[in-house]
Amino acid sequence: MSPFMAELIGTMLLILLGDGVVANVLLNDTKGNNSGWMVITTAWGLAVFVGIVVAGPYSGAHLNPAVTIGLAIAGKFAWSKVLPYIVAQMLGAFMGAFLVWVMYYDHFKRDNKPEAILAVFCTGPAIRNYVSNIASEIIGAFVLVFTVFYVSGAEITPSKTPIGLGSVGALPVAFLVWVIGLSLGGTTGYAINPARDLGHKRLAICLDTCYWANCRRGNCRALIFAIAVVNIKNQESEKITGLIQ
Repeated sequence: MSPFMAELIGTMLLILLGDGVVANVLLNDTKGNNSGWMVITTAWGLAVFVGIVVAGPYSGAHLNPAVTIGLAIAGKFAWSKVLPYIVAQMLGAFMGAFLVWVMYYDHFKRDNKPEAILAVFCTGPAIRNYVSNIASEIIGAFVLVFTVFYVSGAEITPSKTPIGLGSVGALPVAFLVWVIGLSLGGTTGYAINPARDLGHKRLAICLDTCYWANCRRGNCRALIFAIAVVNIKNQESEKITGLIQ
């Protein structure tokens, strides 16, 4: 499987399962109707796990433009690959959302509130306040990108021989997304993945462009801040290593 197809399929599965749980919880007459926030956040975390398991061996499973751009800025990913990855992520997100629409077609036709249908495809603020909404997105996106930089594989000490964990290696990021949803998702729905909203928002009935333009700026600011903190920490580590040597 090519990296492009891996990102596309991985993101498609992420959105299919992530949007799918929102549809299951919010739409009328589903088996999971009104099952709550815990179900939504847990399924989103597991959706990330599934996406990483499939795409990880072939593309590194970014599944998120913010991660792709962040790794490129940090010098850990080639800039020439950024655009193809983002295109694949956006297409995969759109396809995943379309499959959710097909899956829950009969339930979408029921007498649902417009905001419930919209929430299946994109998140929105619980209390609309642009300043606090942007702050929520900055904090959530920062936690995601910053922590991803420090996720490492297992190794045998003291030789530091890497150990392949297979699919289990996808669990750290899945847990990360889960805890972000549980702890920080109550204000805006933790729209910490541009592909998650921009890639399939075209399937939503209506758009709140002003709010989401601001949230995208919030994610970009968080991305820049996370990279800056990581770079400062790395520079300090290099200085300490130099003094020890």
